[in-house]
Amino acid sequence: MIPEINDPTPSTEIAKQGIREVLQANDIPTLEKVRIKYVGRKGQITTILRSIGKLPAEDRAEAGYFVNKNKQEFLVNYETRKEQLAEGAQEVKEFFDYTLPGERPPLGRRHPVTRTMEEVAECMMQLGFDWAEGPEIEDEFHNFIALNIPENHAARDPSDNFYIEDDVLLRSQTSTVQIRYMEEHKPPIRVFAPGKVFRPDTVDASHFYIFHQVEGLWVDKDITFSHLKSVLLMFGRMMLGSDLKLRLRPSYFPFTEPSAEIDFSCFVCGGEGCSVCGRKGWLEMGGCGMVDPNVLETVNIDPEEYTGFAFGIGIDRIVMAKYGIDDIRLIFGNDVRFLRQF
Repeated sequence: MIPEINDPTPSTEIAKQGIREVLQANDIPTLEKVRIKYVGRKGQITTILRSIGKLPAEDRAEAGYFVNKNKQEFLVNYETRKEQLAEGAQEVKEFFDYTLPGERPPLGRRHPVTRTMEEVAECMMQLGFDWAEGPEIEDEFHNFIALNIPENHAARDPSDNFYIEDDVLLRSQTSTVQIRYMEEHKPPIRVFAPGKVFRPDTVDASHFYIFHQVEGLWVDKDITFSHLKSVLLMFGRMMLGSDLKLRLRPSYFPFTEPSAEIDFSCFVCGGEGCSVCGRKGWLEMGGCGMVDPNVLETVNIDPEEYTGFAFGIGIDRIVMAKYGIDDIRLIFGNDVRFLRQF
């Protein structure tokens, strides 16, 4: 309440009128106009406050007390009313009619890489392989040394790997999983390991510093290159169609001997040549070969008694060709417009 003591200025009556207008304001814009009218730069109470200096010296202290007290009383009522109106506006904003029919919320979709990895896993399990996993942060022993990659090999160059410490890095291949698995299991071994790998490639339409691979490993007595070729052909046809053809080109990898590059006939154009396969009719999918005896010895498996094969296939290449994606960056971009297409 405004004090009823004698006020040498008209601020008390003016403040009372201002408070009445504050309480009658039904929305924030109207309330703001009331504030400006009374305590704005040219407001009625502000004008009185500025005129105190014109009063006789003996009246200035008492007048200043009343004017400031009346101004504060006005502002307290203003702030309280402003909060009330703001709460009411929020209630109106959040109100909705329960009788209206519901709207179906947008549903998420599995990423094309996830879908393809699930298909890969299903095919490999049908071929008799068990799922294996390993860490994405590896040491040099499992990423290089146990895989028969010498210290001076280009694959170990710091510029071609994501090193975290001197001998710790993000794995550059899923072949690390076969080492860890063979350390803990003895033949017969028949596993596959899908997952992410990391290499500091220059990012463009066909390269990214993260990509996905699936590693396959079969170690047993009397395993030959023919077993490898049969598994790759069956896997390819289960994944991409019964007309798919397989081509193995001689190559070199430190952890396999002999080694080969894996090519699948383009499942977009049927091998006739298109933009997806670069008019070649073939798609490069990865590498393979017979497990090098040095690798088997490293994990205490007798290479005189056991042989085996291993292969690594790029899952992202399958995804791009299968769904007609011409830029690998779209796979990792999290663009909702892209993801909604699947």
